[in-house]
Amino acid sequence: MSGMVYLVGAGCGQADLITVRGLRLLERCDAVVYDDLIAPDLLEAAPAHAQRLYMGKREGRHSAPQEEICARLVELARAGNTVVRLKGGDPFVFGRGGEEALALQAAGVPFEVVPGITSAVAIPALTGIPVTHRGLSRSVHIVTAHTADTPDGLPEDFGNLARLPGTLVFLMGLSRLETISRRLLAAGRPPDTPAAVLSGGNAPHPAAVRGTLADIAEKTRRADVRPPAVIVVGDVAALELTSQNMEAK
Repeated sequence: MSGMVYLVGAGCGQADLITVRGLRLLERCDAVVYDDLIAPDLLEAAPAHAQRLYMGKREGRHSAPQEEICARLVELARAGNTVVRLKGGDPFVFGRGGEEALALQAAGVPFEVVPGITSAVAIPALTGIPVTHRGLSRSVHIVTAHTADTPDGLPEDFGNLARLPGTLVFLMGLSRLETISRRLLAAGRPPDTPAAVLSGGNAPHPAAVRGTLADIAEKTRRADVRPPAVIVVGDVAALELTSQNMEAK
């Protein structure tokens, strides 16, 4: 008897940032397969009998190849289990949820995607940066900085991306921050373009560094920011819309 797999986005940060539907599914699952950066409280929401399998993936430290993760999801479902595949952020925003959905589809295993709040939006928001803002940015472009088949890890069409108006948000790019800055400047972005490097949510070393394209790499290096981090480039990166900031004014 085939079970069911739910690809659930856990959001970024505190446990209560998960959606109501995601939490209800977690509370009645038979197995939860979870990633890095999941709030510990979320795992406590799963039933006592539920299997808990850690299969996180961070740059340079993989607990299991993606193929093995997909195979385990299929195996658990075919054993009749209700499986929650718990992912930080959103499953379909650089979360490899698409690969897992394809594997389940090919195996004939029923599945459902439960969206979550992607880190590309949530981490900037938690530090007071809206990725869009009327008058400053009418678009947002989410870019991976970890492309395996290019010389510097950046997308092949990076020059075109760099020339787009609006906000650029880079994920998995901390180790390539200097390259990102250099290529953005080469594509015509002004040196004084605001930029921010943010590590938050459930990241082990929270940090928020603000600067410009000309100095953000040096400031980040001095601050010893560690991955994972989100890089924001554009006028909105100069904003700091937090209650503490408003009270100070």
